[in-house]
Amino acid sequence: MTADTPVDTLTEEDARAELARLAGLLAEANTAYHQNDAPEITDAEYDRLKARNAAIEARFPELKRDDSPSEQVGAAPADGFAKVTHAVRMLSLSNVFDDAEVIEFDDRIRRYLGLKSDAPLTYTAEPKIDGLSLSLRYEGGKLVQAATRGDGAVGENVTANARTIDDIPVTLKDAPDVLEVRGEVYMSHADFEALNARQAEAGAKTFANPRNAAAGSLRQLDSSITKARPLRFFAYAWGEVSEALAETQKAAIDRLADLGFQTNPLTALCDGPAEMQAHYDKIEQQRASLGYDIDGVVYKVNDLDLQRRLGFRSTTPRWATAHKFPAELAWTTLEKIEIQVGRTGALSPVARLTPVTVGGVVVSNATLHNEDYIKGLDSKGQEIRGGKDIREGDWVQVYRAGDVIPKVADVDLEKRPEGAKPYDFPRICPECGSEAIREDGDAVRRCSGGLICPAQAVEKLKHFVSRAAFDIEGLGAKQVEQFYHDGWINEPADIFTLQDRYGSGVKQLKNREGWGEKSAENLFQAIEDKRTIPFGRVLFALGIRHVGEQASNLIARSYGSWEVFTEAMDAAKDCEGPEWENLLSIDGVGEVMARSLVTAFAQEHERESIDRLTAHLTIQEAAAPATDGSPVAGKTVVFTGTLEKMTRAEAKARAEALGAKVSGSVSAKTDLLVAGPGAGSKAKKAEELGIETIDEDGWLELIGDA
Repeated sequence: MTADTPVDTLTEEDARAELARLAGLLAEANTAYHQNDAPEITDAEYDRLKARNAAIEARFPELKRDDSPSEQVGAAPADGFAKVTHAVRMLSLSNVFDDAEVIEFDDRIRRYLGLKSDAPLTYTAEPKIDGLSLSLRYEGGKLVQAATRGDGAVGENVTANARTIDDIPVTLKDAPDVLEVRGEVYMSHADFEALNARQAEAGAKTFANPRNAAAGSLRQLDSSITKARPLRFFAYAWGEVSEALAETQKAAIDRLADLGFQTNPLTALCDGPAEMQAHYDKIEQQRASLGYDIDGVVYKVNDLDLQRRLGFRSTTPRWATAHKFPAELAWTTLEKIEIQVGRTGALSPVARLTPVTVGGVVVSNATLHNEDYIKGLDSKGQEIRGGKDIREGDWVQVYRAGDVIPKVADVDLEKRPEGAKPYDFPRICPECGSEAIREDGDAVRRCSGGLICPAQAVEKLKHFVSRAAFDIEGLGAKQVEQFYHDGWINEPADIFTLQDRYGSGVKQLKNREGWGEKSAENLFQAIEDKRTIPFGRVLFALGIRHVGEQASNLIARSYGSWEVFTEAMDAAKDCEGPEWENLLSIDGVGEVMARSLVTAFAQEHERESIDRLTAHLTIQEAAAPATDGSPVAGKTVVFTGTLEKMTRAEAKARAEALGAKVSGSVSAKTDLLVAGPGAGSKAKKAEELGIETIDEDGWLELIGDA
C-alpha cells in the first residue's frame, strides 16, 4: 500500500493503517497552521488528505478513530495565552472544488429540507478571507473578550491585542445586550510588504505571506507589538446573541455594518447555483486587485430559519460551504516584461506582475522562459495556451508547481488593453550592447559579449559565492555586486587578493557605508577560511553551463584530485580519445555536459581565469565514502538490463556508498558488469573484453552486509 493507493482497493488492515497515518499528518498540519502560524503543507494538500480520510471512513465506518481528523477543528490553544471556552462553537466549513459540487451542495440542501428543484432558495456568496478567525464578545455594548478559534471549543484570549485593531469597535450603540461577532483578521498586501521591509531593515524575521503575518501579529504576548502591526478585520458571522440580528444572513451582515464593523462589499445574494457560480467567477477575476488574500468563495443559505433547520454536522454547518479556488492559480496584471542576463549569457524574459498570492506566497514576478514561450509556442514550435501570445498590460493567470518559479498559464484576450503590441524580443544584450545570438536548435538567445558583459560577470560572481559553492560568510550577492561595480572584484581570483590589493584591506573597507572594522576583519577571515575547499565545490562554483551541484560532486568523486581532472580535460579538448571516452563513461555525464566542461577548460581566457583562482586555493581531494570491508571499493561497476529486487537508482547509490565508481558504459576500465534480464550490447561487449559479469542475485550476495 502507498499513500496514493485507491480507497476502493484498500483492505481493512490497510485502511486502519492509513487512517492512523492521516490522523498524524493532519494533526501536525493543524498545529503548524492554527497554533504556530507556520503552515508546512499547502491548503490543496491539506484538503486532499482530509478528503482521503473522509472517503476511507465512509467505506470503513467501524474503523473511525477517536482522534479522527473529521472530528477536529483547528488546533489546541498555545501555551502563553489564557483559555476561552466559546459559548457557541467556532466550526470550520466543508469544501467544494468545482461547479458540479456546487450543484450537489444545493441539491443536498433541497433534499434535506424537502424542497422541490423549482422552489425558491437564495444564498449569500462572499469572499473567503485568508486570515485568522476571531470571535469578539460584547456585553452591554462594550468589548469584553476576544478569542481565536483554537480547536473550535476553546480558543486563546487575545483581548488586549484585538483592542489595538482600528477595524474593531471597542463600544457599540444599539447592539443586543450580548453579541459575539465573528470574522477574520487579515493584512493587506501593501501593509504586508511595508511590514516585511521594516522587519528586514531591523534584521528581524520576515513573513512568508500576509496570513502568517496577520496570525503572528495577533498572537503576540506583547500587545504593543500587535499595535504596531497594520491589522484589519472583516465581520461575517456571529456566535451567541441575546436577540436575533435579523431574519436573513444578508440582513444580519448589513446590521453588523450598521453597528460599525467592516463587512465585505463583494457579499451578494444569489438565486441558486448558476448565480453562485457566476459570482464566484466574478470574485476570482478580481482576486489580484482586491489588495488582500482570499482563497475561495463562501456560500450560505440566506434564510436563518432554514439554517436552524439544517443544523450542523460534527464540525461543519450543513447550510454553508466554501468553494475553493484551484490550487496555486491566480489572475493578475502583467505590468512589464524585462530581460535579465544570466551568468551563461542567456537572455531570460521576466514578467513583472501586480502582486498576488499564489499557493501561499506573494508573487510579483514570473518566468516567461524564452521568446517562443512569449509567442505562444513550445520548444518544438507547437502552440501552447491556444497560440495566445503574451503582451505587456495583459490579464494573465499565474501558477506555481511545488516550489518552482511562478509561471504564466493563460491570457485573457478579452481584457487585453487596446493598442497592446506584440513583444519584440531584443537582438541586442541590454547589459553590454553585444549581439544576442540564437543558435539553431537552441530555444535561448544568448549575449555574445562574454567577459565584457557586466551581467555575466556579476552573475558568475554571485554564483561563485552562493551557498553550495564557496559560501563565504559576509560576502553575498549584494556585496559582490557592490564590489564589482566599484572595481574591487572582476573575477573570482580577485576575492582572494582583495586584502593584499588594498593595503591592510580592513582600513579601506571599514570606511565604506555599511561596514565597520569588525565586519571587515570578519570578511577577510572568512575569505581566508575558504582557501582550503573541496574539489566538488570548486567545480560547481565555476558556473560551467550544464554542470550543476550534483554533477560537480559526481565528477569530483570520479577523478579524485583537481590535478588529475584538469589533465584529463586538456587531453579531451578535441572531444575524442581515451580521456573523452572516460568522461562520457561516468554515469550521469552526457555529451552535452562533457562538451561544456572541456570547452570551458579549453578557452584561453576562461582557463586563465580558472588557473588564477586555483593558484590561491588548496583543493581537497574528493572524500571517499567509508568502505571498510567493501568488496567493490575502487572498482568501476556498470549496471545493465532490468533489476528486479531494487531500482537502478538504489543499486547505483549502494555501489557508490561502498566506494565503487558507477559508469554508464562498458570499457576496458570496467571491473564488473551487473546484468539483469534484457541486457544487450553492454553484456556482449563485456564478454568480448573478458570483464566479470554477474546477475542481480550475485551482486546482492557480493555486497552482502557491507
